[in-house]
Formats: sequence, C-alpha cells, structure tokens
Amino acid sequence: MNRKDRLFQQKRPQIVDFAFDEAVAEVFPDMIRRSVPGFETVVPISGLIAAESLPEGGLAFDLGCSQGATTLALLRALGSKPCRIVAVDSSAPMLDRAAANIEDERVTFREQDIRQTDVAGASVVLLNYVLQFIPPADRQGLLDRCCEALLPGGLVILSEKIRFSGKVDQAWSESLHIAYKKANGYSDLEVSQKREALENVMIVDTEAEHRQRLERAGFKTVRTWFCCLNWCSMVAIKG
Repeated sequence: MNRKDRLFQQKRPQIVDFAFDEAVAEVFPDMIRRSVPGFETVVPISGLIAAESLPEGGLAFDLGCSQGATTLALLRALGSKPCRIVAVDSSAPMLDRAAANIEDERVTFREQDIRQTDVAGASVVLLNYVLQFIPPADRQGLLDRCCEALLPGGLVILSEKIRFSGKVDQAWSESLHIAYKKANGYSDLEVSQKREALENVMIVDTEAEHRQRLERAGFKTVRTWFCCLNWCSMVAIKG
C-alpha cells in the first residue's frame, strides 16, 4: 500500500543522498504527485503520443519506469493493440511495485541500469523524469544509442525538470515550484531537506541543452510539447 510522503518531515542530523530505495518506493506516488507540476497531464499524454507512433506488433521501452505509471498510460492508449513493452529500472523496490501494478502479457520487466539497455528495434523509447538522475557525462551517449537503435521514424519522449540560463527566470521558477510544493502540504523543512538530499543526485539542464543533445544524437525533429513552471516534456523523432 502506498503511503503519504513524510520522509523529510522530521529534522535530520545528517542528510544523505537521495536514493530510490524501499522507503522512497513506499511513498513515491504521493511524492511525485505533490512535487512535479504537470505530472498528471504528462504521463497520460506521453502514453497517447507513444501509442500513436507504435505500429502493430511494435516494440517500446520505458526506461527508468519507476512504478510503471507511463507503461500503464501507454497500455491504456493502446487498448488491445498487440505490441511489446520492456519496462526497465535499476531500483528493485520500484520495479517490484511496477510488476505488481501491471498484469499484461505485453509487458516485460527488467532490472537494469538503463545505460546498459539495448533498445534495438524499438519504435518508441520513453524517458520520463529519468535523464536528470543519469550522470551528465553519460547523457549524450545514452541518447546517441537510442537514436541509432530506433527504427526509422521512431521517437523518444523526454520529460525533465529544467533550469533557466537567466538568473531572474531561474529564481522566479524555483520560487513558484517551492510554492507549489507548499500548497501540496510540504513544510519549509521538508522542502529544504529534500532539496539537500537531491543536490548531488538530480542534476538538471536547460531546455536548450536537452534540445542540442537530442539534435547531436541525430534526431531530425525535436518538439517541446508541454511546459509547466520548471518542468518540460519533449518529443524527438528520428528521420
């Protein structure tokens, strides 16, 4: 059973780096709903975009699938259409919950570092809120491999927290994001402690940096299809 996120409610003598462990897995649905503006719009529309691009019998990868929300959205959009979906995550507690949430013979679950995942033959690769947790030096290589392995016309859906190059825009977006979390019931202490825990783990890029990286990987079309405060979603299509 998923619980309310109270992980950072009490003052901690030491803040350790954030990890997708059992404690986080237990509260993750509540955590992401209260922390990520637009999440409840991005996930179903990601599924819709992916379903429209996945041919009958086609292959899709949900990389960094966490508890399977995007995979579920894709299945709902597909209806009974035959396909194969590989849902990949390196966190066993998260993947266990994904497998418990989804009972569909079209889906295979794989515990693996997504930097090691071979997506050969795929028409769709989903990367919702995961690249920001990959070391920056490895991000270009991951996208390069995705583009190379995708079938012609295949696509990547990429959703991320972003930063702004201008100090005023960055301060404004961060202030509103904090206000969003506090409006969802988080205290100043919770916001502060979680931010410290994520500081060395979640490294965010600008929207322009994401676009440039996708274009360098070889994607011919890159579109931003959703933005909310300091979060955005893009679709990149292979020529």
